Amino acid sequence: MYKRIVLAALLASLFGAGSLRAQGSVSYALPQTVLVFRVDVEQEVFFAGPYARYAQKYLGVDAPEQDYTRFDISSISLRPYVEADAAQRFTFVPGKAGVPEAMLQLTTQGLVSGTSGAYSEESGWKYPLKSEADFASRGIPANLTRASNTLYNKGQETVQQSVVVEKSLEKKAQEVAEMIFRIRENKYKILVGDTDATYSGEAMKATIDALDKLEADYLTLFTGYSEKGSQSAVFEVIPAPQTKNQLYVAFRLSDSEGLVPADNMSGRPYYLELKPETVAEPEADPKAAKAAQSIQYRIPAICKARLTDGVATLLQTRVPVYQLGIQASWPVTK
Repeated sequence: MYKRIVLAALLASLFGAGSLRAQGSVSYALPQTVLVFRVDVEQEVFFAGPYARYAQKYLGVDAPEQDYTRFDISSISLRPYVEADAAQRFTFVPGKAGVPEAMLQLTTQGLVSGTSGAYSEESGWKYPLKSEADFASRGIPANLTRASNTLYNKGQETVQQSVVVEKSLEKKAQEVAEMIFRIRENKYKILVGDTDATYSGEAMKATIDALDKLEADYLTLFTGYSEKGSQSAVFEVIPAPQTKNQLYVAFRLSDSEGLVPADNMSGRPYYLELKPETVAEPEADPKAAKAAQSIQYRIPAICKARLTDGVATLLQTRVPVYQLGIQASWPVTK
C-alpha cells in the first residue's frame, strides 16, 4: 500500500537539463506516470503434411489439412514509471525565498530530478523470422514413375512403349503408408527376435531408435509438424487525466504477426481499465496565501488496474498514477 505523499518536481536547471525563464529562476515539471507492459507470447507455426487428406484412408488417423500460426500469451507484467510531464512546467526563484537544501534532494521520496528520475526502460521488439515448410528431408517418394502400354499388335509380336509419367498425390501417399507399415513390421520382428540377424543391448537400441526416427519422418508427411518460438514486446500506456472513462487499448495480438501496437487494427485488443481511488483535498493552509511563491507538486491517485481480453481478466493490481491524482502547492516564504 502506498502511504507516502510524494513531492515531485523536475529541477532540470539545477542539473543542466532545463531552461531558465528569468535570471536565477529554476525550471521544473510535475511528474506523470507511464504504465509499461511487458508481454511474452509463445508462437506455433504448423505446416500441414502434403498427404494430410489421405491420413484417414491409409493410416486411420485424422490430420489437419491447413497450415496455421497460433500465438498464446505466456506472461504479462505491469510496472509504473515516472517521467516529466512536459505540459505541466513551472518556475520559481530560490533566491527570494528560504528553500531548504534537503527539499531539492528528495529524489527517493518523489522529487524528480533531471538525472535521477525513474524513466521507462527502452522498448524492445523481437519478432520471429518467417519460416516455410520443409518436407524434402522427410522421405517424400520420387515424383516420377515408369509406365508401359501396348502400342499395337503386329501378328504374334506385341510392341510395348515405356514412358515416364508423374505419380498422383494419392499414389505417393500410398507408397509412404506402405513404408510406414514395413518399418513397424521390422521393429516388431527385431523386438521378438524374428530376424536373421541377432540384436541385443546397444545394437538393438540404436536400431530401434533409427527406425523410430524414420517412421516419425514419414508420419509427418501425413500429420504435418510444428515449429515453436517466442516473442516479446514492451507497450506503454500514458493515462490521460481529461479522460472520463479510464479505458485504454494496451496492445493487440494478431493471428499472423503476433504482438502489435494498439493502433494496429489487425489484432485483437487487450484492454486496460483504471479505477482511481478518491484523493482527499487537503485543508487550506493560511500561510499559502501570504507566500510570495509556491512550489507545485502532485499527489498520485492509487488506481485499480485491470487488463482483460474483453472477457477474462489477465492481470489485476494497484498502481499509483500521478496525473490522475491532485495538484497541490508548497508555500515558500522567507
